[in-house]
Amino acid sequence: MKIWSDKEKMSRDELRKLQFKRLKKTLNHVYENVPYYHEKFKAAGVKPVDIRTLEDMRLLPLTTKEDLRKNYPFGLFAMPKNKIVRYHASSGTTGKPTVVGYTKHDMKVWREVIARIATMGGVTADDTAQITFGFGLFTGAFGLQQGLEKIGAGVIPMSAGNTQKQIMIMQDFQSTVLIGTPSYALHLAEAAQEMGIDPKEELFLKYGLFGGEGSTEEMRAKLNEAWGITATENYGMSELIGPGVSGECLAFKGMHINEDHFIAEIIDPETLEVLPEGAVGELVITPITKEGLPLIRYRTKDITRLDTTPCDCGRTSARMAKITGRTDDMLIIGGVNVFPSQIEGVLLGIKGIGSNYQIRVLKKGYLDRIEIDVEVVNQDLLVSVTLLDQLYKEIQTKLHTILGIHAGIHLVEPKSLVRSEGKAKRVIDLRSEDL
Repeated sequence: MKIWSDKEKMSRDELRKLQFKRLKKTLNHVYENVPYYHEKFKAAGVKPVDIRTLEDMRLLPLTTKEDLRKNYPFGLFAMPKNKIVRYHASSGTTGKPTVVGYTKHDMKVWREVIARIATMGGVTADDTAQITFGFGLFTGAFGLQQGLEKIGAGVIPMSAGNTQKQIMIMQDFQSTVLIGTPSYALHLAEAAQEMGIDPKEELFLKYGLFGGEGSTEEMRAKLNEAWGITATENYGMSELIGPGVSGECLAFKGMHINEDHFIAEIIDPETLEVLPEGAVGELVITPITKEGLPLIRYRTKDITRLDTTPCDCGRTSARMAKITGRTDDMLIIGGVNVFPSQIEGVLLGIKGIGSNYQIRVLKKGYLDRIEIDVEVVNQDLLVSVTLLDQLYKEIQTKLHTILGIHAGIHLVEPKSLVRSEGKAKRVIDLRSEDL
């Protein structure tokens, strides 16, 4: 398996020494140049000089999205505006966006980490990559573009939407790599079939690099089957750098974290204590090579675990497991803690239903309850009471057996649910309407 950088093969001891050196530089940088951090450190009773080992990081205060909102737009920037060459902002739908900025150095780092994750996913200079993320303040599209160009791959910056044209360009330009959200990739496959095009036989895709939203192994299987590709997942968020924090290699043993640029921790989201390797908890990331916006111990709210055992690909970096949910999207259904990704895993494993679904969350007393709209694959099912009843009971039984929940199931016509051209909105929260 091709490896882009020798930094990805460093020994764990060498890597930790490099991480500590870069961490110390970053801590001094924010302490001296970000008044908010200076006061935050002071309130926590810690200074950069007090951090003598990587284990001492737990003494440092955590940073949250709320800190960014309090300091909107540039209060957490560690460099003056005349050093910032690129701005992006979060795709949040409430309140002020979280603004991020990049120096020339940061842009160089961004290109490097994207080149690595693209190479992990099988992309080479011989490939042509079609980007279906929207180009704009969202970091996904621009982030992937620059790293792919660094590799030498051809880039088609299609942006989001215009689905039939996406398929035409994919066919005419002979795209070999699809970049975007997994939900939109499935929508594109449906659209190709409706246009009379067999994605596996009449198109040229080999790889899919997917991110921007969580997905399950069942979703990966659907993508591989629909397109005849090898699908990998990558991870990042605007506050940290955008895409490029981690990505899957073709050994499929988790997403390799670019640890020479990011330090990862897992904490208990309730106690905030650091958990040992292998424990499941909330991912906390500290960028250690950024100049413009180097956040300290940023709480991602994503639930995962870390693994530093050797990988078959030869990379020595820690790997993070698929995100199983977020600390802020956990649902309590009949007293059972459930994440939407777990529901997806059950649904996509059932034959006879499509990959599109929608969860509505309602309030019943003090507990959440859910209703799920699920598309059937075959229109003929809708006229057979017996087959519909069998399918309904199968969904109900598997949700209860695997997750321990009861849900209201609504079987709807094929392709009747809204398709997303970006991040899919799988959960509609109606709890406030029930109050």
